Amino acid sequence: MGERVVLCHKDDLAPGQARRFEVGETRVALVRIGDEFYAVGDRCSHEDYSLAEGEVWEDECEIECPRHGSTFDLRTGAVCSLPATKPVPAFAVEVTGDDVAVVLP
Repeated sequence: MGERVVLCHKDDLAPGQARRFEVGETRVALVRIGDEFYAVGDRCSHEDYSLAEGEVWEDECEIECPRHGSTFDLRTGAVCSLPATKPVPAFAVEVTGDDVAVVLP
């Protein structure tokens, strides 16, 4: 089991919104879709741009890099469209009461 870190209150993110958090050396993009929360590494694997600044595709459960348009599955971190070819890390999210936490390895 990894390190559990509370990032925010669940109402701090509106549905369809993403926000970047710094957890030690790790940049995390936390995304809310409906009442579900997802966390992926915040650095696009194609170039070092913040995914949290990109567009959230709620129906596809993906986030789009604002720089070159690569998309990543928020559940797994898998690449869904080029030019990126490598996945980004996906992290477990735990909601306890009103707290949203990420579990880092």
